[in-house]
Formats: sequence, structure tokens, C-alpha cells
Amino acid sequence: MAKAAKTAIKTKDQKAAAEAKNWTKVIKAVRSPKTGAYTFKEAIVHKEKIKDFLGEK
Repeated sequence: MAKAAKTAIKTKDQKAAAEAKNWTKVIKAVRSPKTGAYTFKEAIVHKEKIKDFLGEK
């Protein structure tokens, strides 16, 4: 029988756990002008700055 996954955050610092929820991993496809191939740029950004990250070249 399979075990149930525990999703609860086990931390003593609840304030730090709440702050961590404000960050998001963003993956953006960037096309190379030389070859035309796509590469992926990854970053962990604050949720208020996601549009800035996606808007930059």
C-alpha cells in the first residue's frame, strides 16, 4: 500500500514559511537570433516582479 505524501510545511519559523509563498519559479523561452533555436531562462522571482522578468529581453 502506498504512503500518503505529507504536504505540510514542517518549520519552526512560520513567518519565513509565509514569506516563501511570495516567490515563484519562472521559466521563459528565449530565441537565439543567431541560430533560431530556443533556450530557457529560469529564475526565482518575487510574485510582484513576474511581469518585469517576462517583459525584459
